[in-house]
Amino acid sequence: MGAPVLGAVLLFHNHPSGDPSPSAEDLAFTRRMAEAGEVVGVRVVDHIIIGEAPAFVSLRQRGAF
Repeated sequence: MGAPVLGAVLLFHNHPSGDPSPSAEDLAFTRRMAEAGEVVGVRVVDHIIIGEAPAFVSLRQRGAF
């Protein structure tokens, strides 16, 4: 069982190319942040990648972490 949740964060960034598809680096970063958050009691709620409006991707919805 992890540490109790003391807070939460929502990660987001944009892809200037307009394509919100997550890169391998995006996925690795998200997993590292979620793992680090568990240690200190901060839950990563989601990581949203914003592309050309109205395109976006929710890594939580994709089950990426």
